[in-house]
Amino acid sequence: MNQTVIRSRIDPAIKEEANRLLEKMGLTMSDAIRLFLHRVIVDKGLPFEVKAPNETTSAAVRAVRRGELERTSLRGIAREWEAACAKSSRRRSSKKT
Repeated sequence: MNQTVIRSRIDPAIKEEANRLLEKMGLTMSDAIRLFLHRVIVDKGLPFEVKAPNETTSAAVRAVRRGELERTSLRGIAREWEAACAKSSRRRSSKKT
């Protein structure tokens, strides 16, 4: 089978997380890209709905680009959430005693 190479610039954290999840599914990054492209052909479009962002999201993106907001990741948000939950749990435990 004749093949061609596709190159794409991807945030390293995104690539790492996707690769970790794909490995759990027994897939390589190339497998996932091939599956995606086959679905584009079958669906005659993207295999998911793409929506324009609402004004709140658009304003946040503009603010980040101007350097007014801090960039974060899902992993960072999860760490903050877990820390807040742990703090809340400690507060509830101390009120019981």
